[in-house]
Amino acid sequence: MTADDGGSGVGGVVARRPVALAAAVVLILEAAGILLLNWILSIVVDRQQMSLAGLQPRAMSAGAWVGGGVFGAFLAFCAVVLLRSALRDRAPGGFARIVLIACAVVHGVLGAFAIGLVGWVAFLAMMVVLAMLVLTLVAYGEPRDAGAGADAPAPGGSPA
Repeated sequence: MTADDGGSGVGGVVARRPVALAAAVVLILEAAGILLLNWILSIVVDRQQMSLAGLQPRAMSAGAWVGGGVFGAFLAFCAVVLLRSALRDRAPGGFARIVLIACAVVHGVLGAFAIGLVGWVAFLAMMVVLAMLVLTLVAYGEPRDAGAGADAPAPGGSPA
């Protein structure tokens, strides 16, 4: 690795902007799908008068709405963080980075459950989203040797 490739790997510049944009689009579509799925689930629970352990069907229907709304909002927030990072071409801040890591962990766990419940295609879809999230987090991370050059003086003689 040479000094002028930015320390970003073999090919120099990683295509981080397109990956972050694609991940943002996928997360927006996933959030819409989650909202649609929970809306359908709430209708089914309400019309069939289903209950679990004595809960009212209205409570279960509202729970499906709230759960879908919270998870959809989480995915939409992650998409906004990715979109902002892609447009500014900067790494997300501390809290936003933690949120993206949590989103990646959620996709990994959902992918593990998807194998048994839905199938390998759903697992593959979750792993593609996980890969895009991890690639975005790694591509916008600092190079390993950035700390060594931070204390060295800049070419003009003043500290960086």
